[in-house]
Amino acid sequence: MRSDAGNPPLLTCRDVGKVWPTTGRPFVALDGIDLDVARNEFVVFLGPSGCGKSTLLYLIAGLERVSSGTIESGGSVVEGPGTDRGLIFQESSLFPWMTVGENVAFGLRLQGVAPARRREAAIALLRKVGMADAVDKRPDQLSGGMRQRAAMARALSLRPEVLLLDEPFAALDVQTRSKMQDFLIEVWRDSGASMLFVTHHIDEAVALADRVVVFTARPGRIKSIVPIDLPRPRDPRSPEARALADHLTDLLRDEVDRAFAEQERLR
Repeated sequence: MRSDAGNPPLLTCRDVGKVWPTTGRPFVALDGIDLDVARNEFVVFLGPSGCGKSTLLYLIAGLERVSSGTIESGGSVVEGPGTDRGLIFQESSLFPWMTVGENVAFGLRLQGVAPARRREAAIALLRKVGMADAVDKRPDQLSGGMRQRAAMARALSLRPEVLLLDEPFAALDVQTRSKMQDFLIEVWRDSGASMLFVTHHIDEAVALADRVVVFTARPGRIKSIVPIDLPRPRDPRSPEARALADHLTDLLRDEVDRAFAEQERLR
């Protein structure tokens, strides 16, 4: 299924499948995924637990190999991690023994950038995420939302064309999550990157996405792609937003029931 954003695709998935070997029957996580993502497009993955949303993210990141099909980023086949793709996990994964500035500049350090230039770049990136005054703090001195903002600054340090986010706001309270969603939209617009965002929250999908990719229960397939053609910032209480949330809820209802039934069978 292809992007209708009007731009040539930056990222393509063609007939992508992922099978995990087990001692018994192979575990089919994904099957026949066909997707295009345009430059500077914001795409949200939505589906029941265990449907392969995060697995597809890790395949795109190059942390796992596809079992079938191909993934291309910027016209090149994805065969491993690359600086064109940045990944942010549920937990911030900052190194606790480093300062925030050292964490943000870690990728630049691996590239051999001089210390003074690394610090300058880290401060500039932290300024973009509203945290320039935290450059010399340790991660344990930050709130959960601030740690995720620092993780975003680190992911942006290598100027990726695609930013992959695996439920980055799942551990945050409702108010902080809403603020982080607004902040992420600002970062996305400023960076020019394409965003692929995994969530279980329908309202979050409506708030963020240009398109929502709805997955079936395992094995994960694309059930539907729903465009979200609402101006930003979006009011989640508007009739248009509520109608889209209701539509996504209807699409997911059978898949969630199937996922629960599968979990009970495996138990």
